[in-house]
Amino acid sequence: MSEVTLRRAPDFTLPILGGGRFTLSEHRGKIVVVNFWSAECPWSRRADVVLVYRHGTWGQKYVQIVGVASNANEPEEEIRHEVENRHIKYPILLDLDQRVANLYKAETTPQFYILDRQGVLRYTGALDDATAGRRRPKVIYVDRAVASLLQDKTPSPTVTSPYGCAIVRAAPTTGTALQKVDM
Repeated sequence: MSEVTLRRAPDFTLPILGGGRFTLSEHRGKIVVVNFWSAECPWSRRADVVLVYRHGTWGQKYVQIVGVASNANEPEEEIRHEVENRHIKYPILLDLDQRVANLYKAETTPQFYILDRQGVLRYTGALDDATAGRRRPKVIYVDRAVASLLQDKTPSPTVTSPYGCAIVRAAPTTGTALQKVDM
C-alpha cells in the first residue's frame, strides 16, 4: 500500500469553469473522484467517455466526480470547447498555475485520486489497465475503487501507475521559490 493512500487528502479551493468555486472539504460525506484532466490528451478524452456515463449513475449514490484542468498550455476557451464537445456535466476546475497538481504530485492526464466519505485518499492511479500496446482494458480500476468504497470496503488495488499525457507545467519565474508541500 502506498504511503500516499490512507491519508486525508489535502484540501483545496479552485474556480469552476463557468463560475463558482469548488472546495474539496465541502464534499465530505461523499466519495470524491478527482481526475486530473486535459482538453488535448487523447487518454483524457477516452476517460471522459467512461466518466460522462458514470456521472449519471454515481451522482445518485453520492459520488462526486471533478476534473482538474492543470495544463499551462490549455487556455480556458479550449477547455470550455472540449467540455461542451464531450458533454461533461461534472465540474471542471481551473488549476492553471498547477498549484493543486503540485500539491497532489499529479504527473499525467488522466490521473485519479479517489477519496472516501471522510476525505481520506483510498485510490490513486490510472482509469484502467489499458496502454498504448493494449487499448482495450480488462479492468477499470476507478470502477472497482468506487464500488468498494460504496460498500465501505478497501479498494484493491489502492495504487496503480497512471497512464496518459504529461501535465504541462508553467516555466518557473526567476526569483520565485517553490513551496514544498508534504502529503
